[in-house]
Amino acid sequence: MNRLALTGISKQYPGCMANDGVDLTVKQGEIHALLGENGAGKSTLMKIIYGVVKPDAGQFEWEGESISVSGPAHARRLGIGMVFQHFSLFETLTVAENIALSLPKDQSQDMTALSNRIREVSEHYGMALDPQRFVHTLSVGEQQRVEIVRCLLQDIKLLILDEPTSVLTPQEVKRLFATLNKLASEGCSILFISHKLDEVTELCHNATILRGGKVSGHCDPQAVSSHDIARMMVGDDTPLNQDFQKVEGGKVVLDIADLNYQSEDPFACTIKQLHLKVKGGEILGIAGVAGNGQDELMRLLSGEETTSADCIRLLDKNIGDLSPTARRQLGFAFVPEERLGRGAVPDMSLEQNTLLSSAHLGLLNKGWIRFDKVKALGEHILQKYKVKSAGLQAQAKSLSGGNLQKFILGREIEQNPKLLACSHPTWGVDIGAAVLIRHALIELRDQGAAIVVISEDIDELYQICDRLCAICQGEISPIKATQDVSIEQLGQWMTGQFKDVTEPAVTSEPAYV
Repeated sequence: MNRLALTGISKQYPGCMANDGVDLTVKQGEIHALLGENGAGKSTLMKIIYGVVKPDAGQFEWEGESISVSGPAHARRLGIGMVFQHFSLFETLTVAENIALSLPKDQSQDMTALSNRIREVSEHYGMALDPQRFVHTLSVGEQQRVEIVRCLLQDIKLLILDEPTSVLTPQEVKRLFATLNKLASEGCSILFISHKLDEVTELCHNATILRGGKVSGHCDPQAVSSHDIARMMVGDDTPLNQDFQKVEGGKVVLDIADLNYQSEDPFACTIKQLHLKVKGGEILGIAGVAGNGQDELMRLLSGEETTSADCIRLLDKNIGDLSPTARRQLGFAFVPEERLGRGAVPDMSLEQNTLLSSAHLGLLNKGWIRFDKVKALGEHILQKYKVKSAGLQAQAKSLSGGNLQKFILGREIEQNPKLLACSHPTWGVDIGAAVLIRHALIELRDQGAAIVVISEDIDELYQICDRLCAICQGEISPIKATQDVSIEQLGQWMTGQFKDVTEPAVTSEPAYV
């Protein structure tokens, strides 16, 4: 039986046809992948299904009946639940209190009964939760459990998951997939959005691929290769080869010694006696579950937070107490996780954003802006990194996430830095943009630059990094050559177990987390 059937769904925004006659059918008990590049129309289609956006044309059938979803509350009453990529939880409330906020009044008045239901449902699906735990004490993977259990308590029939594995350890991904398979076996339909094609081929029964707002293909992911699916997503013009040779670095460019940091933010992570060396001509990857010190480390590297001068050294020069501008002038470039706000100013044009971090590259003359130089650099970035935009005068916020990321990364690489620190360089971008970004990083590495990549994308770290480590609760694991680090070992490092692993760890589900 068809649980959801969309026919001819179209939605147009000024200057953009987000969805153009899209057909999508999801059967009862099916795990269905929705795939496509950034800007292909996936987000708009999900918002239409969840009632956030109304389509301009097309038919929406739910369990054989033609309906119009009036809003998210109506969608939830129908049995449609959605777990967004960015969680919507209150950190200072308990698990039970967070879940109660989304339930009807008659289901949330008795908190004891609700807590019992949370325990029962979470245990049934292998996602054990303690209802009395405060959210700020949970790992990101555990917070995702809260979001899923919140949906399951609402008699769910269709669960929409947007990039659900982007913040999970390998062990947590396995547990999530076991939960999803159990849900599907009990009749729940799942719409799975991901850029990780290997996961799609492992988990999903069917897939619909969008390209430019239209359906470009359907397939059985388990009957085709990841390469075949990627071709349907990006066409024949984008190179997909990502076989990068591992290399050994030369001279130490970045030397971090005995770095300690305690933020004034009570929910921030404390950095503890962190030691790290990065060599020229290598990429060092730092894995980890979100919230374990990555953001604090990146701010200390960029100069947004300072420390003792000798804790951080760039080519034998103490820089721990220098400002971001002073560090840039020494050859340090940065790509932050947050694109809008830290990587680029949303309301400024791309031309203005080009100047912001590149002024030291001869774009100023005695305090006067050399607009011809700024324009030339900006146009070079747009062309070389294939940034799709309305031109240099387009506001940064008008670009898709993938195109803005290509612009920011290109702006930093074109500074020809001695050291580049980038956080989540391909987070949330499509496969075409990811390939371009990874090739650009490898090219910079081969020119002799030292590169630090902080990422939660395990596959990406194994592809592009020459050495690997992990960060957990502000501490760094041992650092080894990538080929010497098994996926089991990296997963254990990500959970704070830093001793060498000779056998794959047996993971058991705790009674409550």
